Amino acid sequence: MMVPANVFCILFFSTLLLLVFPANGKCPSSLDCGNLGKIHFPFTDLKHPECGLLVIHGCDDPSPDAVKTIKNKATWFYVEKIDQFTIVIRDNDLQTLLLSRRCGVFSENSTFDSSSPFFSFQFLNVTLFTCNSTLNVTLPPSFSKSTLCRGDDIFYDTDTMEDEFVSSENYYRYFTACSMVRLPIRDAGLIPDPKGNPFDFVSAEFPIQIQISPACSSCYYLRRGQCQLDNQGNFFCAQDKTSKKVKILVAAASVAGALGILMVMACIFRRYYCYKENPTLQMIETFLKQHGHLSAKRYSYLDVKKMTNSFKNKLGQGGFGTVYKGRLHNGSLVAVKVLSKLQGDGEEFINEVASISMTSHINIVSLLGFCLEGTKRVLIYEYMPHGSLEKFIYEEKDPLKLNLTLNCKTMYNIAIGVARGLEYLHKGCNTKILHFDIKPHNILLDEFFCPKISDFGLAKICPREKSTVSMMVARGTAGYIAPEVFCRNFGGVSHKSDVYSYGMMVLEMLGARENINDKADFSSEKYFPHWVYSHLELNEELQLRSIKSQSDKEMVRKMTIVSLWCIQTDPSNRPAMSKVVEMMEGSISSLQIPPKPFVSSISASSSLDSQTSETS
Repeated sequence: MMVPANVFCILFFSTLLLLVFPANGKCPSSLDCGNLGKIHFPFTDLKHPECGLLVIHGCDDPSPDAVKTIKNKATWFYVEKIDQFTIVIRDNDLQTLLLSRRCGVFSENSTFDSSSPFFSFQFLNVTLFTCNSTLNVTLPPSFSKSTLCRGDDIFYDTDTMEDEFVSSENYYRYFTACSMVRLPIRDAGLIPDPKGNPFDFVSAEFPIQIQISPACSSCYYLRRGQCQLDNQGNFFCAQDKTSKKVKILVAAASVAGALGILMVMACIFRRYYCYKENPTLQMIETFLKQHGHLSAKRYSYLDVKKMTNSFKNKLGQGGFGTVYKGRLHNGSLVAVKVLSKLQGDGEEFINEVASISMTSHINIVSLLGFCLEGTKRVLIYEYMPHGSLEKFIYEEKDPLKLNLTLNCKTMYNIAIGVARGLEYLHKGCNTKILHFDIKPHNILLDEFFCPKISDFGLAKICPREKSTVSMMVARGTAGYIAPEVFCRNFGGVSHKSDVYSYGMMVLEMLGARENINDKADFSSEKYFPHWVYSHLELNEELQLRSIKSQSDKEMVRKMTIVSLWCIQTDPSNRPAMSKVVEMMEGSISSLQIPPKPFVSSISASSSLDSQTSETS
């Protein structure tokens, strides 16, 4: 029986790809682990420790009831279940204390921590304060007391299980003389009963979600390497050691054994089959499956062409791609973003899909669908009728020259909406998301001028408890980048970097830069926030075009004061976004004028120009 030429071609080139591009070293795609079933990366067993980040002990025991354990620093935990990137563990010591109802459980931390640069843990927990009953402790409004132990009072929060509150001075100052412990809980929806006791919601069996760093994910899934550190503690991706000569020899030997006619046919089918078998695209597919749970629908490229009428209505263009207007089958309008040519193994595509898929907020743009077909990558968002904020504050960006302006009330509401969106990214998600490119171009406006943060191509996902993040190169847009992003002498890069960009964006909204350029006599040393600051300090009006009434003046003054707080050079002097929202919504009489920023326009611009920044 003769094998059809095209089938033989497929088999030949599939074999060639496997020879030239071997799998991830000697690491199998999955491992059997007894009663836990099959486990995948980042989990592995003792026989393959180099194939994962977390080693499960006991996988080699064939008995059905064999105990599986995992070690966290000096503590061993029992593994109850593994599901994708979530592991359910049991702390036997904590379980003994809980079953015995012994008060000792409230004296020792029982946390699952990680100092690994490759991954972090997310698990539900609650912080309790154990205080001597003779102390005169004044409770914050959201705290309750449960007297369980002789001579001690146990205090816990009834409104939140978030980690951040323990670092807030507003809470911690009440309990400076008390011991603080953090214990796991079993259910996110299990809010403590104010009249109950902590034994009812603390659990010895609790799920932990593993968050792999984007760099390590890219190394494993896209480059099929292993996450490692060099002697200086810097991350690098160790890839297959097979020499280039060996790969060339294997490829040459395989090609030499093929018939001439097969080579001709291979050229004919090359575009289709090699396109289909592209290992990079397969790794992106694997990444999407591992980080599944996406509410967005997947479309074919043909669907994208139909919904955009072959890309006829162009809405705009940025560093990451071109945006077109489209319509779904149900008639809903959408914005279709066709990403630029595949770069960096498609990491910017993964970055944006992963970031937005973790969010659900009125001030964050919704991702409705995506397309991954060969090298074509498309993101489909909800359509924003008023486009981006930039065209309302830069006249040259208005294609119809309509002199579009926003009244003070609308600008004020937009500023508060963006602040709420950033507060959600920093605190409201399961993981902290730093945007790193807040500017008017990336703020979209719906039909009611409700703002939505978009373009997460430069975003970084990091553990919520981590205060600073590492960054190899500066990222963002000149004029909005915080000083510490391009010069580490100013401090660590953190969520405060987004705060700075937000402050500069609001000053742009107010027309401050245009105002100083058109009306002010200033030297090249003048930095436009300084000009704003001097007028504010002297209680002089900024004479912005949008001010029409006394109420407008108060809103503009409030936005200006808050913005100047946000652009403080020292990150520690900037408020968190939750504080920004509080200041924007509060009374102007409670706001104090911040210290004067000390970075001049020359130093700021020269520093920015000397850096290689990623712009969108």
